[in-house]
Amino acid sequence: MARIEVPMPQMGESIAEGTVSKWLKQLGDVVERDEAILEISTDKVDAEIPAPASGTLVEIAVEEGATVEVGTVVAFIDPEGGAAAATAPAPGGAAAPAPEEAPASASSTSAPAPAAPPAEPGPDGEQSAEDRLRTRSTPVVRKIAEEHGVDIASVPGTGHMGRVTKQDILGFIEAGAPAAPAPVAAPAPAPPTAVADLWAAFYGEVQHPEYPVRQADTVEPMDKIRRLTAAHMVMAKRVAPHVHSFIEIDFSSVDRIRSANKARWAAQGARVSYTAFVAWAVSRVLRDFPTVNSAVSGNNVIYRGNVNLGMAVDLNPGLIVPVVHDADHLGLVGVGNKIIDVATRARDRKLMPNEIQGATFTITNPGVLGTLVGLPIIPKGTSAILGTGAIEKRVVVVTDDETGADVMAIRKRSLFSLAYDHRIVDGADSARFLSALKEMLESFPEDA
Repeated sequence: MARIEVPMPQMGESIAEGTVSKWLKQLGDVVERDEAILEISTDKVDAEIPAPASGTLVEIAVEEGATVEVGTVVAFIDPEGGAAAATAPAPGGAAAPAPEEAPASASSTSAPAPAAPPAEPGPDGEQSAEDRLRTRSTPVVRKIAEEHGVDIASVPGTGHMGRVTKQDILGFIEAGAPAAPAPVAAPAPAPPTAVADLWAAFYGEVQHPEYPVRQADTVEPMDKIRRLTAAHMVMAKRVAPHVHSFIEIDFSSVDRIRSANKARWAAQGARVSYTAFVAWAVSRVLRDFPTVNSAVSGNNVIYRGNVNLGMAVDLNPGLIVPVVHDADHLGLVGVGNKIIDVATRARDRKLMPNEIQGATFTITNPGVLGTLVGLPIIPKGTSAILGTGAIEKRVVVVTDDETGADVMAIRKRSLFSLAYDHRIVDGADSARFLSALKEMLESFPEDA
C-alpha cells in the first residue's frame, strides 16, 4: 500500500502558506487516525493537524520553524508500518533523500537540496506552469523584494517547485545581492491572484509605531496571538468605515423558556445559555437581511449563501473565533451544544482548521464579564458584528396587561450593539435588523 501524504492544510481563503511550529510525533511513532501529529501557525491562527490515517510516521519532510505553501507535503504515514526514513529536511521544507546505509535517526543530517533550476519557456515563449508558480510569491516576499530593489526571478527558491520564500529573499539580501536594474519602462502590474494579494496591494502591511521606554517600564515581546490580533484589528479599522447602533433587549421571554425547560435539558445533557438564544435568533433574522450577512469585495458585494456564526472566545490571554457553520439549520439545543463544544475545544487548542474559517457574521459577548456594552471591530471579510452586554435586572416602565396602565417593574435586560460596515450596510438596515432581533428575543418561539 502506498504511503499516505500529510499536506500543509488550507487554513483560510487568503492563506497561502503555514509554518510548522512543533512536531508532536517523531519518526517511527505509531499514530491513530485523527490523532494530532504536529502544530502549525499561519497569520490567522495556531492549530494542531491530525493524522489523515492510522499507521507509522515514516518521514518528516519539513522541519520545525520552516514555512511552506499550502498543499506542500510535510510528512508521510505508512499504513502498514514501514521503516522510518531520514528526518532532517532540506532548507525550505523539501526533504533530502537519506544515504542508503545511513540509519534512520532524528539527529541524522542530509545535504541541502539544490535550488530548482530555471523553468524552460514554452514553445511560444510563454512561461511554464513551474515558472509561474515560482514567481507567484506571497505578498510579503514581493514587498521585501520591492523595498530592496531585488528581482525575485534572480533569487534561488527553496519552496515548493522552486517558489521563493521569505527566508530565501531575506538570505539573498543579507548575502549582499545586487539590486535589480531599473526597467526602461515599468510594465503594467499583473492582476492580483488571490484575496491576500488584493489586501496587500491596496492596504499595505500594518506598521506599529514605537515609543521610548522609561526607567520603571517593563518591555515584553507580543506573543503570536497578540501580534496577529493587533495587525488584524488595525487593518479592519483602516478598511471598513465603522458605525455602531444600539438597542435594549428584554430577556423575560427567554428566562421563562429557560426555566420551563431546564430540567428536561439537563436530563439530555444539554446546556442552553443566553448566548445560545441570541445565536439562534440571529441566525434566523439574518435570512431576511442579506446585506448584514455579506462582504464587500472590490466594487462588488458578496451575499453569503450560508449563515455561519463566528463566536468570539476569550483565551485569557488572547482571542479566537470558532465558527458555527449553517447555524440557521440547527435547533436551539443544537446551537447551544455546538457553542459549548467549539468554545471548550478552542480553549484546549483542539479546533480543526475548518472550524475557524468561513464566518459570515460574528457575535462577541463582553457582557459575560460584566461589561455594560461594547463597540466591537468588524472582522475582515464580513459586514457586521454583534456585541452583547451584561444581562442585568433593571427597573423599567411597562404596560400592565390587565389595566393597560404604565407601571414600574423589574426586568432582566441587556444592551446590544451592532458594528456595521457603512460601505454596504446603512443605518436604516442596522435599525431594522436590531428591531427584528429584539422582537424575536422578546417573543421567543416555544418550539425553537
